[in-house]
Amino acid sequence: MGIPLSRRSFLTAVSAGAVLATAAPMLAACGDGDSGSGGGKVTVEWMDIATTEPSESLYPQIAKAYEATHPNVKIKLTNLENDAYKSKMTALVASGKLPDIFVTWGGGVLKQQIDAGLVKDLTSDGGSLLGTITPVSQKPYQFDGKTYAIPYDMGMVGFWYNKRHFEKAGIKEPPKTWAEFLDAVRKLKGAGVTPIALAGKDKWPGHYYWAYLAMRVGGMGAMEQAAKSNDFTALAFVQAGQHLKELVDLQPFQSGFQNAGYDSPGGQAATMGAGKAGMELMGQWAPAVQKDASGKGIGDDLGWFPFPTVDGGQGTVTDVFGGGNGHSLSKKAPKEALDFLTFLMNAENERKLVSSGAFMPVVKGAEGALGDENRKQVAQALAGSSGFQLYLDQAFPPAVGQEVNDGVAALVGGKKTPDQVAQQVTKAAKSE
Repeated sequence: MGIPLSRRSFLTAVSAGAVLATAAPMLAACGDGDSGSGGGKVTVEWMDIATTEPSESLYPQIAKAYEATHPNVKIKLTNLENDAYKSKMTALVASGKLPDIFVTWGGGVLKQQIDAGLVKDLTSDGGSLLGTITPVSQKPYQFDGKTYAIPYDMGMVGFWYNKRHFEKAGIKEPPKTWAEFLDAVRKLKGAGVTPIALAGKDKWPGHYYWAYLAMRVGGMGAMEQAAKSNDFTALAFVQAGQHLKELVDLQPFQSGFQNAGYDSPGGQAATMGAGKAGMELMGQWAPAVQKDASGKGIGDDLGWFPFPTVDGGQGTVTDVFGGGNGHSLSKKAPKEALDFLTFLMNAENERKLVSSGAFMPVVKGAEGALGDENRKQVAQALAGSSGFQLYLDQAFPPAVGQEVNDGVAALVGGKKTPDQVAQQVTKAAKSE
């Protein structure tokens, strides 16, 4: 995940039901071809996940700037938190009507929407804009040589850690192997520090551990084979669960993590941002959400390191896991929708997005807007990657992704074994 986030998602702790009830009337007419236009006026429906700062303020500002120079166009923005967004999109796909512009993480979820005939092919009409954007950031949205989304963020998942807590626990440098990582968890506990912040309620943050461990054990080959065969019972995935159980058995997470959301009060991001945990495994947006959720963040005490290797595993530290965020257009979106995306991703707005601390650059040459050393490390790791795996809950169809999230959450909660998780994900994949 997908905040994602995201993830890969800039989220808020809002009840999914309440958000959906509020958003439903606004989106009822999405994808009707007219998009509410009449008398020369065009309304572009835009559904997104920008529910925390800085994107919560930036997006409306950019929309108003566009409207100021295009008085015949109204950009109607609706923001939902991550899980509510996924639920709403599932319902909209079933209805056959999508918003003119909608956020996507690509992969199997987007492919399913494309196969349903709901998404505009941007290869030709968006060619000029796509030509300004880095090729790697377009990959999650490309199928059969065609591109179906305009990226606005691209990055990877890694560990964000509190340098002060590591120093207190006597950890001299970030762990490079899984064994060293487990030892660091023990040292943090011994120093009276909660080792890891985790959003157990939201589930998707937990699947990062299982996916990365499978990559480290079996290498990219294991991930590619699973994608081809829809079989996750290979040793790499079972051992990933076993290694994750090693971590869970150390009881490394904050008190009440099972009921904690990602960016809710007292949730994963707030716990990390308030200096109450040693680390969190999260995407490139983590510092911005930590600051927004906690009200302050930990400033210069924040560091970053890549997911450790597993002794004897075939994966390398340069095999990365993550993804980007992009915007797709409904097949019936008016031409003004693509024009607005072109405006959104121009050089000036890209600099605003990147310098805000919440987005990684996708426009060629925008790397100069990265001022934070941690984010530069993320960009360098991504640029030097030898393999890339999209979030598993987005790489596969929604039912498979949900089973990954549910199964890993059950493993973390002690309700499923590593073998059961692998078998249930395989069953979901083969049912598609």
